[in-house]
Amino acid sequence: MGILIGLVVTLGCVIGGYMAMGGKLGVLMQPWELVIIGGAALGTFLVANPMATVKDTGRGILEAFKQSVPKEQDYLETLGVLHSLMRELRTKTRTEVEAHIDNPEESAIFQAYPTVLKNHDLTHFICDYCRIIIIGNARPHEIEALMDEEIHTIRADKLKSYHALVAVGDALPALGIVAAVLGVVKAMGALDQSPEILGGLIGAALVGTFLGIFLSYAIVGPIATKIKMVREKKNRLYIIVKQTLLAYMNGSLPQVAIEFGRKTISSYDRPSIDAVEQSTLNTGNLDKKAA
Repeated sequence: MGILIGLVVTLGCVIGGYMAMGGKLGVLMQPWELVIIGGAALGTFLVANPMATVKDTGRGILEAFKQSVPKEQDYLETLGVLHSLMRELRTKTRTEVEAHIDNPEESAIFQAYPTVLKNHDLTHFICDYCRIIIIGNARPHEIEALMDEEIHTIRADKLKSYHALVAVGDALPALGIVAAVLGVVKAMGALDQSPEILGGLIGAALVGTFLGIFLSYAIVGPIATKIKMVREKKNRLYIIVKQTLLAYMNGSLPQVAIEFGRKTISSYDRPSIDAVEQSTLNTGNLDKKAA
């Protein structure tokens, strides 16, 4: 919703201001200029990026429009599933714990936290490091280094769409000049026409420059920034898992370890301690069910 409101305000002010100072709206209606700029931008985008990045860019744009950032429930469920797993690690045998992490789709723990279970990448991240903890040979600082490297790789992959759109945005002003030059070439071929016709052709050519700059700084650039913001917030879930499990490996009780994870959440989004405690009550219910 925020993107749509922003675009409406931007277009309204630019076009409204142009019309208020006496500009004719019809002059801006140059569909072929838009075809030249948009087609060249799309073509270079496809040339520069593998198909996986192209598809992920589409997903990123949808996420940006939907504002698909983690909500309080996402944070609570992430902390809840970690709390449940840490209790299992403390009280159950290796075989019993492995039953949860080897097949999370069938695990009563993960089924109690459907938001986490739907996030397959996060679920695998949690299960992989719980499995390493079960093995018991790795030291906390080694696990931390491994987590940092994997989180860095995940972040780089998730921001490929952002960098791809930024590259397109940077190229759009130059592509607008290309469209303008082609418009000027067309105008030069009509020098024998009346000043009214020649002026209209030159005005149409200049629209190409306007479109290139406008699309770059008012549409593509802000959307790319929004994608980065959404993806960065989603990446925060991995940081929560990292800090929680490291605290547990360093000897903290599950109730204390999840507080380490909670503190990594932005103060604007961080759930209260009471909310976290209420969420982790599901652990007790699971234990009774298992018994």
